[in-house]
Amino acid sequence: MSYYFAIIGTQDNPLFEYEFGTSKQGGDGQARFSEQARHLNQFVLHSSLDIVEEVQWTNGQLYLKVIDKFFNNYISCFMTGGNVKFLLLHQPTATAAGATRNSTSVGANPTSPQTEEAIKNFFNEVYENYIKAIMSPFHKVNMEIRSPVFRQRVAAAGRKYL
Repeated sequence: MSYYFAIIGTQDNPLFEYEFGTSKQGGDGQARFSEQARHLNQFVLHSSLDIVEEVQWTNGQLYLKVIDKFFNNYISCFMTGGNVKFLLLHQPTATAAGATRNSTSVGANPTSPQTEEAIKNFFNEVYENYIKAIMSPFHKVNMEIRSPVFRQRVAAAGRKYL
């Protein structure tokens, strides 16, 4: 499965972006998006922001689960208390997309409870690291996160859970 993760600020501006692949079940951690899909990932995530704004008021949870589907791409969302959005676009691999829906593999079924739990754990770990990053006295609201340490920690969370 390929993943595109973005943190979107309160003014719908991107604060952080990271693209990676699955490290579970023999994956090498490399994203397998086609070149055309790579260009569309940002647009797909930003188009789902309207749905996030609708769902956030009906659901009292921070983790909103899968909120949108665009062809074979699923978008999951996590909201912070400060209205910053963590969006994860996940695209099942071609073999996983043809797999049965009863599979417990994280890559085989993007809407299974196991996948939802793995994504929730990923979001929670990234949220903890996000809080640590914005606690810096040099960080301003809606400022892009350029910390290589934060990028490494997001990558480690992706390897650990996804």
